[in-house]
Amino acid sequence: MTRTASDLRALLAANNVVLGPMAGITEAPFRAICKRLGAGLTFTEMVSATGLHYNPDAEASRFLLTLHPDETPCAVQLFGADPEQMAAQAQRVVERHGDDVAVIDINMGCPVSKVVSKGQGCALMRTPDLAASIVERMVERCGAPVSAKFRTGWDAETADPVGFARAMEAAGASMLTVHARTRGQFYKGAADWSVLAAVKRAVGVPVIGSGDVFSAPDAVRMLEETGVDAVMLARGAQGNPWLFRECRALINTGAEIAPPSSAERIAVAREHGAALREFAGTRAFPRMRKHVAWYLHGLPGAAAVRERSYRAIDYDELDAILVEYGAWLAAEGV
Repeated sequence: MTRTASDLRALLAANNVVLGPMAGITEAPFRAICKRLGAGLTFTEMVSATGLHYNPDAEASRFLLTLHPDETPCAVQLFGADPEQMAAQAQRVVERHGDDVAVIDINMGCPVSKVVSKGQGCALMRTPDLAASIVERMVERCGAPVSAKFRTGWDAETADPVGFARAMEAAGASMLTVHARTRGQFYKGAADWSVLAAVKRAVGVPVIGSGDVFSAPDAVRMLEETGVDAVMLARGAQGNPWLFRECRALINTGAEIAPPSSAERIAVAREHGAALREFAGTRAFPRMRKHVAWYLHGLPGAAAVRERSYRAIDYDELDAILVEYGAWLAAEGV
């Protein structure tokens, strides 16, 4: 069995606060934590179709394409610029994971040079015919809904997000995600939510809005101002997976939920570390130090603890630092 476009619409209707793909951050254990704390659809980190083509059994690919049972069905994001490669690897992913895959998403928004220099990521917005061909071939072959995640445009002068969105819909995309910044902005400046509203008015498929959602009121405001079907949390969820439950509560009931206690933040950080060690071993330890820094952000004395965590050499040392810090916070009544 594989999922359909109707299944995808139903998923978004049931929960319209989703976790976006972030390279080096949204590994399976973190996605599972976000899911438990209220996330709807979750997206894997972007996976290279070229890498899968030439070395499908590489350890890195297995890491990226492991789906946590607590998060499925989820979205698998691929990137590339070769329609046949993209279609073949999308088909392989669906054959491997079946109905655990809600949608195969195409990364058309990554702004980093090593990606766009190969015509991939946001560079596809400069070649809309190629982008449409990729969507068409993937729809033909992979047997699951296909979506596209893109930006406002390459730059302000050439941006045509509505035209690009219509082209992706015409090519067969079942869903669109729009990050309301140009490639030239990277992640700086304010996201232009008016673009989200324009795209939503222009197409008939579900649209997810992305950009500058850092609080529950932000999520509500995006939905009300733009009419998008769902909001995507990305940087706002770093170290703060509780943001999903806060957003859902405010959207669904109008209730404001208190942020997590310091004890809960420490507990989930430790849970995350234990799960990541079991999932990926020592190769993922540098990731966990980043996560810890985000989990501790804003807590008393966090700066000194972050410095210690960056010097930690393994999970046991990092966990001991968190236990000690948690005890200190408790003693201080924080």
